[in-house]
Parts: sequence; structure tokens; C-alpha cells
Amino acid sequence: MKRGQILTNMNQIPQGGVVLNPVSEVAFSRADRDAILRSGLIALDCSWKKAEEIFATSRLGIQRALPYLLAANPINTYKPIKLSTAEAIAAAIYIAGFKDFAEDIMSVFKWGSTFITLNHELLEEYSKCSTSGEVVQIQKEYMELQNG
Repeated sequence: MKRGQILTNMNQIPQGGVVLNPVSEVAFSRADRDAILRSGLIALDCSWKKAEEIFATSRLGIQRALPYLLAANPINTYKPIKLSTAEAIAAAIYIAGFKDFAEDIMSVFKWGSTFITLNHELLEEYSKCSTSGEVVQIQKEYMELQNG
């Protein structure tokens, strides 16, 4: 797996690469693992204010949204879905089955281990799912439990 290549233009996104897109209608799952190994995992590093606008027009690569997780980064601590780019990459890598690599990514941040700990149960459940539909079902069940 090639690590840390920075793309400076959206047109550089590999056709078969998995793009983490918070507005995608398809959930990221372990089924995306082979595409990541072949063509990479792409996360756009931008503010949440611009993300929706940028992703609304982006159609490059295989678009996937991460399921429900809580942020641990200092700006959005405990806020659902508002993950930092590092958290998003680590979550996808974890769900794809590269748990040690996900922990390595987060180890460079003071709050990094908190992200894994805070979301451990959900990350484990999502990583057992073989399809996007199964991930959505786990997310739905979790949300129902949280809401009462």
C-alpha cells in the first residue's frame, strides 16, 4: 500500500480509487478494500464548510461515505460525523481491515488513541460487515439505541 501521496488537483484522483465523500449515498465497507489496495484511498483535506459544496460536484473515483462515528479531534470533539481528515482515513483503513495501520495513523496525534477508543465498538462492528448495506444496518441499529 502506497502511503501519503498528496494530490494537488481533483483530476489526479485515480479512476478506481475510493474517495471519502461525506455526502455519498453509499456507505464505506470492507467491500472497498480491494479498490483501496489497487488504486488508493482518497480524502479531501478541507474545512467542513466547503466540503459539501466541493463534494456535491465531485464524481471522480468510487464515492463512499463513512458511517456514524464520533470525532475526537480538538475542534469537533464528540461531534458525530465531523471527523478530521486523519480520523476519516484511519476509520476507513480500520473498517477495511487494516487496524494496526489505522492505529499507527492516529498515533501521531495527542488525541489519536481517543478516536479509536471512543469508536472502538462501532469500528469493530463495521469492520465485520461485508457490504455497504450491512454497514448501514449496523448504523441504523446504533442510532435507534442512542435515540431511545
